[in-house]
Amino acid sequence: MIRTKKILVFFSLLFLITTVSAAENFYPGKPEDTNANTSIKGFSPSPYFNEQTLSFNYEPEIKIEINAPGASEFNPDKKVMLAFYALPNMNTIAETIGRKVEKGDDWHYNIQHIGAQTRFLRNTIKDYNLVVVYMGTDENSWPWWKMRHPGGDLITRHIVDSVKNIFKNYNVEVTLCSHSGGGEFVFGYLNSLSSIPNDVKRISFIDSEYYYSDSLKYGGKIVSWLKARSDHYLCLIAYDDRDVIIDGKNIGTLDGGTFYRTTMMKNRLAKDFELKDESDSLFTKFTGLNNRIEIYLKSNPDHLMWHTVLVENNGFIHSILAGTPLENKGYAFWGPRAYSQYIQP
Repeated sequence: MIRTKKILVFFSLLFLITTVSAAENFYPGKPEDTNANTSIKGFSPSPYFNEQTLSFNYEPEIKIEINAPGASEFNPDKKVMLAFYALPNMNTIAETIGRKVEKGDDWHYNIQHIGAQTRFLRNTIKDYNLVVVYMGTDENSWPWWKMRHPGGDLITRHIVDSVKNIFKNYNVEVTLCSHSGGGEFVFGYLNSLSSIPNDVKRISFIDSEYYYSDSLKYGGKIVSWLKARSDHYLCLIAYDDRDVIIDGKNIGTLDGGTFYRTTMMKNRLAKDFELKDESDSLFTKFTGLNNRIEIYLKSNPDHLMWHTVLVENNGFIHSILAGTPLENKGYAFWGPRAYSQYIQP
């Protein structure tokens, strides 16, 4: 068994080295024209909303699509915010981006709209280029993928590094964001590091805290990272999933859901930071470090499933803007969709 695991790790790393080398050689990140028209080498114009995209497979069994502002909108003199978005379980990249749906279309296309929320953010934030990196697996589950690939943590680290390399000629900052099982990608990345790099400016979990563990030192790494710089932000969003009732059956768990794990994270943070309770009838909310820490736990008196609605109700927008002067400007977290005009056909 031990020998078999070593062989699996060896081949995972072999795939990794090959893929990283190819990415570095083929996608040097140099613009075709650094003046008025910044077409990033390797990217293709999108038919939607003046964007440019790059899609590729990353071994083993990973799909990546990078969405950047279009050539006329990408300003090489501004910072590049690379927002890594680890996909939720059972959703494809296309479904996560979202589109307008007609009768008979798959409902998954209408529940997240990360593409439209990204366009809202680009229209709101003027001081950097927002680039979203969609990351999914062949079986549409990061937890399942990690179970099958013993070298998975190191692979997640090299995914981040190789995508950063594409934009190496720009001033790059990183945001780590996830929904649902996508949180396992973020925790895998944290597990691969002794400390979180300072160019990671924001970490956001949207109901994706399932795999948080004090014993794996995630909390300590996040605490050290928050202390390292005053421009590091943490946003945790979850709901009370302990007593969710579907078809008359309670499908919640007391210690395996995001409510329990987010509470664990909050308690760990409270050992080092003063957290202010700002709760109301909708949310149990805690803030700290001048709002650089924001924790939202949606109340659930009707025992409903709010897992995806946390994203749909401007959750991705809020995960990027929480704690900044643009928080709740032009949108409201848990309010109506602020991005409807940006949904692609």
